[in-house]
Amino acid sequence: MSSKTYSASTFGMEGRIIEVEVDTSPGQHQFNIVGLPDTAVKEAKDRVSSAIKNSGFRPPHFFGRITVNLAPADLKKEGPSFDLPIALGILLASHQLKSLSDNAVFIGECALDGQLRSVKGSLPIGLSIKEKGFNNFYVPTDNAQEANIIDELTVYPVTTLAKLVEHLKGTSPIQPMRKDNTYLKQLAQADFSHDFAYIKGQEHVKRALEIAVAGGHNILLSGPPGSGKTMLARSIPSIMPSMTVEEAFEVTKLYSVAGLTSVEKPFTYQRPFRSPHHSASAASLVGGGSFPKPGEISLANRGVLFLDEFPEFSREVIENLRQPLEDGTVSISRVQGSITYPAQFILIAAMNPCPCGNATDPDKTCTCTPHQINRYRKKLSGPIMDRIDLHIEVPRLKFTKLSSDKLGEKSSSIRERITAVREIQSKRFDKLDIFTNAEMDTKHIRKFCVIGEEEKKLLQAAIDQMYLSPRAYHRLLKVARTIADLAHEKTISAPRIAEAIQYRFREEV
Repeated sequence: MSSKTYSASTFGMEGRIIEVEVDTSPGQHQFNIVGLPDTAVKEAKDRVSSAIKNSGFRPPHFFGRITVNLAPADLKKEGPSFDLPIALGILLASHQLKSLSDNAVFIGECALDGQLRSVKGSLPIGLSIKEKGFNNFYVPTDNAQEANIIDELTVYPVTTLAKLVEHLKGTSPIQPMRKDNTYLKQLAQADFSHDFAYIKGQEHVKRALEIAVAGGHNILLSGPPGSGKTMLARSIPSIMPSMTVEEAFEVTKLYSVAGLTSVEKPFTYQRPFRSPHHSASAASLVGGGSFPKPGEISLANRGVLFLDEFPEFSREVIENLRQPLEDGTVSISRVQGSITYPAQFILIAAMNPCPCGNATDPDKTCTCTPHQINRYRKKLSGPIMDRIDLHIEVPRLKFTKLSSDKLGEKSSSIRERITAVREIQSKRFDKLDIFTNAEMDTKHIRKFCVIGEEEKKLLQAAIDQMYLSPRAYHRLLKVARTIADLAHEKTISAPRIAEAIQYRFREEV
């Protein structure tokens, strides 16, 4: 006797429908799972057998040879999410369950006592199965809130295999989740531990950070130890505008695939702020594995990637940032194929000017030799520095500034200005599938960054004197466009170009 149930799994950020076929035949007991399963899927036969027995049903060893096929057979399967559909398939094939709806998808890991444990990826799977025409989604209770975010999809929270079978038989129905759109209201709510008002001085740095966040530009903070670089960076989430619904879904899908959602936090409301340690490996930053999972740069999507002590990261790790900084995506290739994750983040990097940190401090003596300073700075290649739009010196504050009781401008005020600029960009890029000035390509720059003769002469002088690359030229225009947006100007004037130039990295010759 054979049976078929529907399940699904994540491949990258998308869900794929998997047909779980079960066949039972007479003979000595064997339990085989085919269809390119990984170790976790192969081990499902032990979990499922115990779950069926401990749920009060006849276990698989009563039915001779059992073959489970996960189709399509040429697609590698991973994880324990197929436990539940395999168990249901065995119950169907052994006539312990009569039938299943063809319009339902099942995912879940079975504990040995029949309880259901949560699995990764319920949100991207739910979105994908809805597109394929499935209306009913059976998930473990811990995944139900996350899946219930999806409109027009009926989500059933399942606690145990036994209760699900009673529901399918019609003896004790499981109530579907009620739709609740309160998560949309929570997108506008903010709770930040840092505020720009409590950062003394550094007004020029705050201005640069405002420009960076408003246009989505990358920024490098350089200064002596204790000058406030880390505090400034950690305060950036407090000035970032609330995510749109589209951005929030994209971020939550990434976190769901990575297994970072939870019952308490099924939806990502605030922009990500990722701060990996400088000992992080290339795989942890970019993503990877046999079944590639998103790394830190993808988990920072639509938010901030903060790399403190930037030159202390290995050169290999830093160079891996090249493609994501340019394209806003990261592609991970394996034998099974290539997976692309979004990586549209703002890079905030912080570094000391030299190994001892005092090279730019007028009141302290640098103990580094020229060779040590040169070797330290050479850890950051020209192509990486060229991809960073704003380069800012963060000086050490004097006592008079530190001891002042006067508060600076609140983050909420800065956030209002940035939100207004983001709205300008939203209207500008309507139907273009980009959100910020930093995402513009050459075609967009030609259309939205038109400048006059005076501005062209200013740019030409800067390029000739600072030896800027064509990439730097385009990035200058994008930063100038953001500065003009902050001033609510439709055209880019010479003063906006001049301010953008002063933030630019000067090539050493």
